[in-house]
Amino acid sequence: MTSVAQVLQSVRPTVRLSVAILLASCATLGRLAFTDPDLRLQEIDVTSLRLTGGTFDLVFDVYNPNDYRIRSTRLEVGIDLEGTHFGDALLERPLDLSPQNHSRVVVPVRFEWAGIGVGAKALLTRQAIGYGIAGRVLLDTPLGDKSVGLKGTGQVPLRKLLR
Repeated sequence: MTSVAQVLQSVRPTVRLSVAILLASCATLGRLAFTDPDLRLQEIDVTSLRLTGGTFDLVFDVYNPNDYRIRSTRLEVGIDLEGTHFGDALLERPLDLSPQNHSRVVVPVRFEWAGIGVGAKALLTRQAIGYGIAGRVLLDTPLGDKSVGLKGTGQVPLRKLLR
Protein backbone atom coordinates (compact mmCIF):
# COMPACT_ATOMS: atom_id res chain seq x y z
CA MET A 1 0.00 0.00 0.00
CA THR A 2 0.95 3.56 -0.63
CA SER A 3 1.24 5.79 2.37
CA VAL A 4 -0.11 9.34 2.56
CA ALA A 5 3.46 10.61 2.87
CA GLN A 6 4.40 8.90 -0.40
CA VAL A 7 1.40 10.44 -2.18
CA LEU A 8 2.19 13.90 -0.84
CA GLN A 9 5.83 13.49 -1.80
CA SER A 10 4.84 12.67 -5.40
CA VAL A 11 2.45 15.65 -5.55
CA ARG A 12 4.92 18.20 -4.25
CA PRO A 13 6.92 18.65 -7.46
CA THR A 14 3.68 19.38 -9.35
CA VAL A 15 2.60 21.87 -6.69
CA ARG A 16 6.03 23.49 -6.74
CA LEU A 17 5.88 23.78 -10.54
CA SER A 18 2.40 25.33 -10.34
CA VAL A 19 3.55 27.85 -7.74
CA ALA A 20 6.60 28.72 -9.86
CA ILE A 21 4.42 29.27 -12.95
CA LEU A 22 2.00 31.40 -10.94
CA LEU A 23 4.82 33.55 -9.54
CA ALA A 24 6.37 33.99 -13.00
CA SER A 25 2.97 35.06 -14.39
CA CYS A 26 2.50 37.58 -11.59
CA ALA A 27 5.98 38.97 -12.16
CA THR A 28 5.27 39.40 -15.88
CA LEU A 29 1.94 41.12 -15.22
CA GLY A 30 3.62 43.30 -12.62
CA ARG A 31 6.00 44.66 -15.28
CA LEU A 32 3.14 45.48 -17.67
CA ALA A 33 1.99 49.06 -17.64
CA PHE A 34 -0.60 50.74 -19.83
CA THR A 35 0.17 53.89 -21.80
CA ASP A 36 -2.61 55.60 -23.78
CA PRO A 37 -2.25 55.22 -27.54
CA ASP A 38 -1.41 58.38 -29.48
CA LEU A 39 -4.20 59.22 -31.97
CA ARG A 40 -3.63 61.96 -34.57
CA LEU A 41 -5.99 63.10 -37.30
CA GLN A 42 -3.97 62.99 -40.53
CA GLU A 43 -6.56 64.03 -43.10
CA ILE A 44 -10.21 64.31 -43.97
CA ASP A 45 -11.24 62.61 -47.21
CA VAL A 46 -14.55 63.87 -48.60
CA THR A 47 -16.20 60.82 -50.17
CA SER A 48 -19.52 62.26 -51.33
CA LEU A 49 -21.62 65.43 -51.37
CA ARG A 50 -25.35 65.50 -52.02
CA LEU A 51 -28.06 68.10 -51.73
CA THR A 52 -29.01 66.81 -48.27
CA GLY A 53 -25.51 66.24 -46.91
CA GLY A 54 -22.59 63.94 -47.54
CA THR A 55 -19.92 61.65 -46.14
CA PHE A 56 -16.25 61.95 -45.34
CA ASP A 57 -13.59 59.73 -43.81
CA LEU A 58 -11.51 60.77 -40.83
CA VAL A 59 -8.05 59.23 -41.35
CA PHE A 60 -6.14 58.73 -38.10
CA ASP A 61 -2.61 57.60 -37.35
CA VAL A 62 -2.74 55.55 -34.14
CA TYR A 63 0.48 54.67 -32.31
CA ASN A 64 0.46 51.92 -29.66
CA PRO A 65 3.43 52.66 -27.35
CA ASN A 66 2.84 49.54 -25.25
CA ASP A 67 4.92 46.35 -25.40
CA TYR A 68 1.80 44.29 -26.08
CA ARG A 69 -1.03 44.15 -28.60
CA ILE A 70 -4.22 46.01 -27.75
CA ARG A 71 -7.57 45.80 -29.44
CA SER A 72 -10.24 48.46 -29.66
CA THR A 73 -13.81 47.38 -29.17
CA ARG A 74 -15.51 50.72 -29.85
CA LEU A 75 -14.54 54.21 -31.05
CA GLU A 76 -16.87 57.21 -30.69
CA VAL A 77 -15.87 60.61 -32.04
CA GLY A 78 -17.52 63.94 -32.76
CA ILE A 79 -16.00 66.29 -35.33
CA ASP A 80 -16.21 70.08 -35.53
CA LEU A 81 -14.91 71.91 -38.61
CA GLU A 82 -14.07 75.60 -38.19
CA GLY A 83 -16.17 75.70 -35.01
CA THR A 84 -19.25 74.08 -36.60
CA HIS A 85 -20.31 70.61 -35.45
CA PHE A 86 -20.35 68.43 -38.58
CA GLY A 87 -21.15 65.01 -37.26
CA ASP A 88 -20.55 62.06 -34.99
CA ALA A 89 -19.03 58.70 -35.84
CA LEU A 90 -19.21 55.31 -34.24
CA LEU A 91 -16.83 52.51 -35.17
CA GLU A 92 -17.64 49.17 -33.56
CA ARG A 93 -15.38 47.14 -35.85
CA PRO A 94 -12.48 45.74 -33.78
CA LEU A 95 -9.11 47.34 -34.46
CA ASP A 96 -5.93 45.39 -33.78
CA LEU A 97 -3.10 47.69 -32.64
CA SER A 98 0.34 46.04 -32.83
CA PRO A 99 2.87 46.70 -30.06
CA GLN A 100 5.05 49.79 -30.57
CA ASN A 101 3.64 50.35 -34.04
CA HIS A 102 1.57 52.82 -36.09
CA SER A 103 -1.80 51.85 -37.57
CA ARG A 104 -3.95 53.72 -40.08
CA VAL A 105 -7.58 53.93 -38.92
CA VAL A 106 -10.36 55.23 -41.17
CA VAL A 107 -13.61 56.37 -39.53
CA PRO A 108 -16.54 57.23 -41.84
CA VAL A 109 -18.78 60.19 -40.92
CA ARG A 110 -22.19 61.00 -42.42
CA PHE A 111 -23.60 64.52 -42.11
CA GLU A 112 -26.64 66.56 -43.16
CA TRP A 113 -26.57 70.17 -44.25
CA ALA A 114 -29.66 70.98 -42.16
CA GLY A 115 -28.51 72.47 -38.88
CA ILE A 116 -24.91 72.99 -40.03
CA GLY A 117 -25.46 76.38 -41.67
CA VAL A 118 -25.20 77.72 -45.19
CA GLY A 119 -21.55 78.75 -44.82
CA ALA A 120 -20.54 75.19 -43.99
CA LYS A 121 -20.67 74.09 -47.64
CA ALA A 122 -17.87 76.51 -48.45
CA LEU A 123 -15.63 74.85 -45.85
CA LEU A 124 -15.41 71.71 -47.96
CA THR A 125 -13.74 73.61 -50.83
CA ARG A 126 -10.63 74.57 -48.84
CA GLN A 127 -7.20 72.91 -48.95
CA ALA A 128 -6.88 72.72 -45.15
CA ILE A 129 -9.39 73.20 -42.39
CA GLY A 130 -9.43 73.77 -38.64
CA TYR A 131 -10.87 70.85 -36.72
CA GLY A 132 -11.84 69.83 -33.22
CA ILE A 133 -12.46 66.23 -32.19
CA ALA A 134 -13.79 64.78 -28.97
CA GLY A 135 -14.73 61.24 -28.09
CA ARG A 136 -13.44 58.04 -26.58
CA VAL A 137 -12.11 54.65 -27.52
CA LEU A 138 -12.69 51.45 -25.56
CA LEU A 139 -9.69 49.12 -25.48
CA ASP A 140 -9.20 45.48 -24.55
CA THR A 141 -5.73 45.05 -23.00
CA PRO A 142 -3.95 42.28 -21.05
CA LEU A 143 -4.55 44.48 -17.99
CA GLY A 144 -8.32 44.66 -18.57
CA ASP A 145 -10.67 47.02 -20.37
CA LYS A 146 -9.59 50.67 -20.64
CA SER A 147 -11.50 53.77 -21.77
CA VAL A 148 -9.30 56.45 -23.33
CA GLY A 149 -10.62 59.96 -23.95
CA LEU A 150 -9.93 61.63 -27.28
CA LYS A 151 -9.63 65.37 -27.64
CA GLY A 152 -7.72 67.47 -30.11
CA THR A 153 -7.68 70.54 -32.33
CA GLY A 154 -5.56 71.65 -35.23
CA GLN A 155 -5.35 72.09 -38.97
CA VAL A 156 -5.72 69.12 -41.28
CA PRO A 157 -5.51 68.73 -45.08
CA LEU A 158 -8.89 68.35 -46.71
CA ARG A 159 -8.83 66.02 -49.70
CA LYS A 160 -10.95 66.91 -52.71
CA LEU A 161 -14.10 65.06 -53.63
CA LEU A 162 -14.15 61.44 -54.68
CA ARG A 163 -10.50 60.71 -55.25
